[in-house]
Amino acid sequence: MKEKYYISTAIAYTSAKPHIGNTYEIVLADAIARYKRLCGYDVYFQTGTDEHGEKIELKAKEMGITPQEYVDNIAGEIKKIWDIMDTTYDKFVRTTDKEHERKVQDIFKKLYDQGDIYKGEYTGLYCTPCESFWTESQLINGKCPDCGREVHETSEEAYFLRLSKYQDRLIEYIESHPEFIKPEARKNEMINNFLRPGLQDLCVSRTSFKWGIPVTFDDKHIVYVWIDALSNYITNIGYEVDNPQPEFPKLWPADLHLIGKDIVRFHTIYWPIILMALDLPLPKQVFGHPWLLFGNDKMSKSKGNIMYADDLVQKYGLDTIRYYVLHEIPYAADGNITDELIVERHNSDLANILGNLVNRTISMAYKYFDGIIQKPVAKEDIDNDLINSALALKDVVAQKMEELRIGESIDEIFNVLRKCNKYIDEVTPWTLAKDETKKERLGTVLYNLLEAIRICAVLLQPFIPQTAQNIFNQLNTTKNDLASLNSFAGLKPGDKLNEPKILFERIV
Repeated sequence: MKEKYYISTAIAYTSAKPHIGNTYEIVLADAIARYKRLCGYDVYFQTGTDEHGEKIELKAKEMGITPQEYVDNIAGEIKKIWDIMDTTYDKFVRTTDKEHERKVQDIFKKLYDQGDIYKGEYTGLYCTPCESFWTESQLINGKCPDCGREVHETSEEAYFLRLSKYQDRLIEYIESHPEFIKPEARKNEMINNFLRPGLQDLCVSRTSFKWGIPVTFDDKHIVYVWIDALSNYITNIGYEVDNPQPEFPKLWPADLHLIGKDIVRFHTIYWPIILMALDLPLPKQVFGHPWLLFGNDKMSKSKGNIMYADDLVQKYGLDTIRYYVLHEIPYAADGNITDELIVERHNSDLANILGNLVNRTISMAYKYFDGIIQKPVAKEDIDNDLINSALALKDVVAQKMEELRIGESIDEIFNVLRKCNKYIDEVTPWTLAKDETKKERLGTVLYNLLEAIRICAVLLQPFIPQTAQNIFNQLNTTKNDLASLNSFAGLKPGDKLNEPKILFERIV
């Protein structure tokens, strides 16, 4: 049996259409999921929408529609964009699904019955857009530390989750599992800023609005976002409080929760404590990825600097946008996006380094050999660097992907493509073509280029899948699996290439 790999994104909040910064996460998760499938894993990839809360209730009221109608519209928009980005999720979950709601009620009741949830009163500073409570000391200039908006004091009866009970156990777990929170800086932030100073018990119900999952034993209360939204990672894979379905132990624990850096606290403190209280194993890893900024500024409607994925795909093409967001956001630092930067990357990397290489190599094969792949029988020392780099690429990319350094993985592939271009300049096939005695050497040079391109295309599949398939079509090969990278012999001499086609037109 194949080894399983369960990857999830955070579920998108249905308050508005997602911008390209929100969309980055699903593309990142898709690249990892596709790569794991390429490696032979049985991948389960889950995403979806978080659909309850006061903000939804208020927005629906403003529009004169029901909250359910409102979230149906936005969830549809989110799913459409995820599909436009060619993401290969296995399940799109919604927290308004009846099965999810029932299981959340069961989880809440179980935690209450065993004393991990208790009734009390909350008085605190509340940010409606973030749906978060804050203490005075956590505010920045008197405003919400997450979004910078005004907070207001509120007091209401509420149920609380005993975070303090599990605090020491969680610190011990994080410190004994260095791979649990990545990047390292996020782990240090959680321990030093939240866990060591001491956790306050968490408010997990509300009475001041109605759009949520009712608490079964106290219908004045609705289950608050932390238990509702976070539980999606288990409620959709067969978890039941009393009798989990057979698929649950096969999939859980998740191998990777992929989330934005702004919600690391919820996924590495609240969620693990909920799981500990349920006596369930913790996810193997939580990766808090950086943000995609617009011109070094956070995207927001009020600033008018929002870019949407569907508009960008229509303007520049799917794989250009996939390539840009995957390549341009560093492992642990925020990335940047503007139209100018997209055009620059499209022209330099995709049109020039990749597209031009593929086009001129296949064109030369047609010009000199009618598109027939030649047998590589006249090797020279100058070939070794290219061949060895191509053969080493699989392992180099594997190491980078294991560390979730996606942009660096792509860089390694493009380094080999650059070597191909340099190799052309050094061996000058057009000079060899003028000498009839060099025909076998010319055929060998072209084979080396075509095979190196094929190897790169195999490893580009997780990132720019349509382009990779276009390359395979032009090479007229179905050798697109990782096993075919173990030798420099994937293309079969005597086979005929398909006509060359431009992969990426330059944008002027």
